[in-house]
Amino acid sequence: MIGGLLNSRWPQRILQLPWRIIFLVAAIGGFAVVVLYSAAGGSLQPWAMNHAVRLSLFMGLAILLSQVPLGFWLKIAYPLYAAVLVALIGVEVVGGIAGGSQRWLDLGFIRLQPSEFMKLAVVIALARFYHFLPRGYPAKLAGIWPPLAMIGTPAALVMLQPDLGTALMITAGGLTMMFLGGLPLKWFLIPGAAGLASLPLLYNLLHDYQKRRVLIFLDPSADPLGAGYHITQSKIAIGSGGVFGKGFLEGSQSHLQYLPEQHTDFVFATMAEEWGLMGGAGLLIAYGLVLNWGIRVALSAQTHFARMLAAGLSMTIFFYVLINSMMVMGLAPVVGIPFPLVSYGGSAALTVMIALGILMGIYRQRRLEHI
Repeated sequence: MIGGLLNSRWPQRILQLPWRIIFLVAAIGGFAVVVLYSAAGGSLQPWAMNHAVRLSLFMGLAILLSQVPLGFWLKIAYPLYAAVLVALIGVEVVGGIAGGSQRWLDLGFIRLQPSEFMKLAVVIALARFYHFLPRGYPAKLAGIWPPLAMIGTPAALVMLQPDLGTALMITAGGLTMMFLGGLPLKWFLIPGAAGLASLPLLYNLLHDYQKRRVLIFLDPSADPLGAGYHITQSKIAIGSGGVFGKGFLEGSQSHLQYLPEQHTDFVFATMAEEWGLMGGAGLLIAYGLVLNWGIRVALSAQTHFARMLAAGLSMTIFFYVLINSMMVMGLAPVVGIPFPLVSYGGSAALTVMIALGILMGIYRQRRLEHI
């Protein structure tokens, strides 16, 4: 009976999953729960327990998504993109306002941030676009304007919320897909130079609080108790942690409420104060291993769609880690990008787990299925 069960279809599918990566992601999530427990002063409420439950559910969802055939994502790529785009428009019409921004759809039992899911939807849609685009067309007008429209439309809607960080991530993910799709590097250099030349104009289009963030990034000491407070306190927290940290439950910046958003955008600083350079390096190395696996999945994929999708999803996770870690260390302006699976919050964690679920599906099917 046991032998027959093990030889059945579902156990074989489960055994084909990358369990080392699953355990590594679970370890990252477990460490996040520990950090959030400390951030709350040694209490499971209000963050640690909720985060543990969410990540457990999302991990289960990721494993379920790993069983979805790649052909399904190919079929729903454009409808999914359109649905998320409609949700972004819905945010502008009936979205909830919090912290001065209109970013959420309140469904009663959960608040969703559609802009988070657009990071994945644009990658999936562009993977389909380039899958069917004839060779030689990525550098032609017919191969350039549709991706630009698919990237620019949601990015503009997200900027209206306003959410500069997410708009930049959608743009970065989309441009990465265009490069992976075959658009020559020179096509990025000329617009990049033009973008640099137009920075003064773009700066004038920013909201006042976004302008303050840019100025404070250039000189945090100009307003250490005002607009520069976040990054100043974050640097103090990271620096005071030293090499090995102050110790578990010993973080003064977060416990004494000096560090704002210690459980969300600046959770990396909360962690670094107690766990030090070694803790921060360990977390980044863990994500480095996850991203290395994702790129290897892309390189070994059997179809163009699977390769584009795996590479795009891997880079999306990379942008989360890169932007947040640079932000909390003062190497980039504060743009409100959470640290994946560690920051408290539902939409961003769900987005990353969905990406990992699809990546696991590509890994499992890379030699079993052809689209």
